[in-house]
Amino acid sequence: MVSVKSARIPSIDILRGMVMILMALDHVRDYFHLGSFTANDPMDLETTTPTLFFTRAITHFSAPIFVFLAGTSAFLYGAKKTKSALFHFLITRGLWLMLLEIVLNNFIWWFDISYSFVLLQVIWAIGMSMVLLSFLIYLPKKALLVLGICIVAGHNLLETVSFQGSDMKSVFWYIFFQVKYLQMDSGQVFLFGYPVIPWLGIMVLGYCFGTLYKPDCDPALRRKVLLPLGVTGILLFFLLRSMNGYGDPLPWAVQKTPIYTLLSFFNVAKYPPSLLFTLITLGPALIALSFMERWKGKFSTILLVFGRVPLFYYFLHVLVIHTVALLALELSGGNWRDFILTSEAFSSDRLANFGYPLIGVYLLWLGLIVLLYPLCKWYMAYKAGNRQKWWLKYL
Repeated sequence: MVSVKSARIPSIDILRGMVMILMALDHVRDYFHLGSFTANDPMDLETTTPTLFFTRAITHFSAPIFVFLAGTSAFLYGAKKTKSALFHFLITRGLWLMLLEIVLNNFIWWFDISYSFVLLQVIWAIGMSMVLLSFLIYLPKKALLVLGICIVAGHNLLETVSFQGSDMKSVFWYIFFQVKYLQMDSGQVFLFGYPVIPWLGIMVLGYCFGTLYKPDCDPALRRKVLLPLGVTGILLFFLLRSMNGYGDPLPWAVQKTPIYTLLSFFNVAKYPPSLLFTLITLGPALIALSFMERWKGKFSTILLVFGRVPLFYYFLHVLVIHTVALLALELSGGNWRDFILTSEAFSSDRLANFGYPLIGVYLLWLGLIVLLYPLCKWYMAYKAGNRQKWWLKYL
């Protein structure tokens, strides 16, 4: 399928590559859509448009699939290792990812060397979930599966529990359960954007899911399992959502037009990922995996390249987007320093007039993918040709 030999499973990397490309669309929108630094949430039905809503909603597949497949990859890595070796890998890689989130990711997102605004997002959630998973792998597989299901299906029971302070107990709750914007007395701001426990549940399910990809598992049997699993997830979403009861903190309601009613129906919570959000993102992902095992061609090869270098791609694409936005602002007559995004920048209107219509966002997104492809392809080949270098497994 590709020129570089690899023991990795192509269908998993193809799906990962697909959602990573979608992820870049949302990040380009963050920096380049006109008014994105002053407008309301694209999912806010009072202010959004169907096109803007869709542009944001389609990228919601990225984080849960990425976290789920991180769990699957952990299982496949451990299948050839001892439990103690897998424990060591998960805890060290998890801590490494958490450090990268705080130090590197926050710098390339904001270019603020004072770190006045620290956002803990998906890399942090993956890292901490790996640290926790390193201890959970010693549980029996069935117990681990039950735990994952209970977390994903049951964490919405805690959505009414809310903390407001900055004491240790409150910060603990923010890290694990509650999205929180917290300003310290020093003026430094922390945004706990990805409470860990719901994402841990998704990773645990992904880890258990890895058993379907063991070498002794018949691919035909696997495809027969994937399809009904995915369909069941989607049907559960429609059943629970139509009842407008448990599974998401925001009920849907009839809106001013049928299209906005439809948007309301699919407007489910990502922060943290509700049960319904997880069902409607992972359900289609499992169906896609059932077909991707036999998917061949140039486009699948392109997706596979991106999917095999996820961490490299993630940091590189954010750095490129932010740098190009800074240059575009300067060339358009603005001050490039306005794209040094301190905590005060988000409460100002200095970037209110910067940006382009959505068509410009889509064109910039496509240009970004074209630019990054050869770099990712080079790094994929470099990793494949230097497997003896232990540190590469952390990058």
